[in-house]
Amino acid sequence: MTALAGRPHLMETEHFEEAARIFARLDKGARLEFIDGKIRSKAVPDGDHGRIVEWLTRICRQARPELRLCPDQGLKVQKCREGRARPDGELAPGGVFVGQSEWADPDPVLMTVEVTAYDSDTDRRDRVEKPRVYAETGIPLYLLVDREARQVAVHSEPDDGRYENVRTVRYGKKIHLPDPVGITLDTEQLKEWVH
Repeated sequence: MTALAGRPHLMETEHFEEAARIFARLDKGARLEFIDGKIRSKAVPDGDHGRIVEWLTRICRQARPELRLCPDQGLKVQKCREGRARPDGELAPGGVFVGQSEWADPDPVLMTVEVTAYDSDTDRRDRVEKPRVYAETGIPLYLLVDREARQVAVHSEPDDGRYENVRTVRYGKKIHLPDPVGITLDTEQLKEWVH
């Protein structure tokens, strides 16, 4: 079954959802996505990855207590909502995912977050596909914590399948997450969680 997740296949959304449910029962660490009609697998997060998401969760909760950074909530993505993505985190008003299925409506999401993995798909997945997919979906911000490059990128102003504005800083500098988030991150601590 692992070989299936590593190779792109064309299929319909409902068939992917069924395959993802079966795969998750067989392999508890499996995290499958469905982008451009193809199955993609995400690496199982390591401890530093989890610590970065925890750090960001704390900052968001302190700065904007009405919002929640939800880890691993599946989202319906792309223009026609035929894709399925599982960001490392989604910043949205508290409680918006209550009662939704494994693949939620992305409209209330203010920002998606991805933390790069140390795998061969990171470049294509997190630096190319995800910004395009989240922009197509209309999600206002995409935050990429890039452990390999030791930098943080904030993508904003989605328009016609791309983010018009991308701001990048090296670890150790501050970066502002513009409206609708309105939080400034001090990235100094990220230096502790890279290889």
